[in-house]
Amino acid sequence: MENKTKTTQKPAVVGKGPGGGVGLIQKPKDLKNTMRKLGGRLAEYKWMLAFTVLLSVMSALFNVIGPRILGDTTTELFNGVYSGAGINFAKIGKMLAGLLAIYITSTVANSVSGWLTSGVAQKITYKLRDELSKKIHRMPFANFDGQTHGETLSIITNDVDTLAQSLTQSAPQIISSAISVTGIFIMMFTLNVWMALITILLLPAATGFVTLSIKISQKFFKRQQQYLGHVNGQIEEVFGAQTIVRAFNAEKRMTEEFEENNENLRKYGWRAQFVSGLMMPIMMFFGNLGYVANAIIGGIFVYKGFITVGNIQSFIQYSNQLSQPMGMLAQAFGILQSAAAAAERVFNFLEQPEETEASDVTDDTAEKLSGNVTFEHVHFGYSPDKIIVNDFSAHVKDGQKIAIVGPTGAGKTTVIKLLMRFYDVTSGAILVDGVDIRRFRRQNIRQAFGMVLQDTWLYSGSVLENIRYGRPSATDEEVYEAAKAAHIHHFIKALPDGYSMVLSEDAGNISGGQKQLMTIARAILADPKILILDEATSSVDTRTEERIQNAMDNLMHGRTSFIIAHRLSTIQNADLILVMKDGDIIEQGNHDELIAAKGFYEGLYSAQFT
Repeated sequence: MENKTKTTQKPAVVGKGPGGGVGLIQKPKDLKNTMRKLGGRLAEYKWMLAFTVLLSVMSALFNVIGPRILGDTTTELFNGVYSGAGINFAKIGKMLAGLLAIYITSTVANSVSGWLTSGVAQKITYKLRDELSKKIHRMPFANFDGQTHGETLSIITNDVDTLAQSLTQSAPQIISSAISVTGIFIMMFTLNVWMALITILLLPAATGFVTLSIKISQKFFKRQQQYLGHVNGQIEEVFGAQTIVRAFNAEKRMTEEFEENNENLRKYGWRAQFVSGLMMPIMMFFGNLGYVANAIIGGIFVYKGFITVGNIQSFIQYSNQLSQPMGMLAQAFGILQSAAAAAERVFNFLEQPEETEASDVTDDTAEKLSGNVTFEHVHFGYSPDKIIVNDFSAHVKDGQKIAIVGPTGAGKTTVIKLLMRFYDVTSGAILVDGVDIRRFRRQNIRQAFGMVLQDTWLYSGSVLENIRYGRPSATDEEVYEAAKAAHIHHFIKALPDGYSMVLSEDAGNISGGQKQLMTIARAILADPKILILDEATSSVDTRTEERIQNAMDNLMHGRTSFIIAHRLSTIQNADLILVMKDGDIIEQGNHDELIAAKGFYEGLYSAQFT
């Protein structure tokens, strides 16, 4: 009945091949605006982040200084051996001790920086998850019509996790890698300008090959994620519908379809991993070229006295170190881009419109309501161009039992959603005790209703906790009485742990009828002013239905009740039956009056019982 529009969202994935290559990277649509919002979140921890940056810079600088000191130590040792004056072990010892102190300090600074960054990232993501959780409860139901539950879940879990990991990894990595690259180049030029130029000349070629491999692997990673979604989706569908698959002898067809998707996943996954894995060998190849060139030229310079042996060692060390921070810098920017895309989706979700209340809203609560309900020329559509409830009018007195019947798609459940203010009417009004329900706060008006839906909802917890969900302050005895009224007490007592038995996810360890009975007990415990039953007995057998009906008659006595039913046997004693078709009330009256009229209702009744 709802006008749902599905949107497609690609997962934010950073895949890494054997060579550490970056896989599928999602790009934000508005990077500047997203980074501004993220910066606002980070500003709360500016002093902690400033100290983190200082520690990262310190760690990088000490790592850059280390090879130079080691080279000077080597020169001192070389000169002592070949000069004949002997080795100055005291001086060498001091130099090595200083080098050890530098490396220890660098390690400590890097560790503390990572610890602080992780703390900031987790605090930010904790607040984001908290805001997202609260946001869901403030959003209109219409917002969820435009996106799937999976998309919402992906934002709260995957996108927030991606943001946390990216902030933890990429931010310190960018700072330390940038400082390292800059420091290494400075040290190279101070050691020997010509050898430094040779190293720099090889970088464009290496960068070009790496960029090309990233572009190629991006296409393969994209196809890999596409077929991974196909494989996961098919597995979920087939595993959840094994009875249907086997009943229609579709095992072979499902297997062939899976093998096709699995083969495509293998093919594109192998190509993606292979191409991305080429990046590290390419970097190593050009690094070795530079190593050989610098070794040859450095040997000539040493022979001619232009450079010392220790400086050659330092230069080669710097040359080997250069590829690592440059690769990390490229990878960090890729991860940061994915983080920005994830943050953009999170912020967009947080900025979606929320439910609003009328300016003249009353603070009256459910305790002050009796149960008189009036529908005045109600019109409603999930989209403005498609009205599905047309000029619905009815008056329900306090304590009456109202049944709403009609074919599928007539608008029965939509009327209940309007009554509960899951949606507001397009035009017209719904009044409770003469007051437009839009003047009540949603929380207050919903306190007046108890609801039992055709689709049962129970969570992973004890039976007692699930029934008490209707009224958390209820005592155990009150829960037992509600279960007895719903004719489920005897069944619960027969369970292995009775009321303490823990239900599995989706309450899969009890039958559908038993789940429905528990939700009825939950509604009984809530003791509402107005009761709504949407196909509440659709999942139970005839005998259980009769027992529940007797309990419901006692429950609904003196209480306004709305019953949506396809099984007309359950509503024959209703005070008023509203017959709906295509969003309109085409007939109304009690059972005998509608049968005597020989109209649409009589046709529905005859189709079931004749």
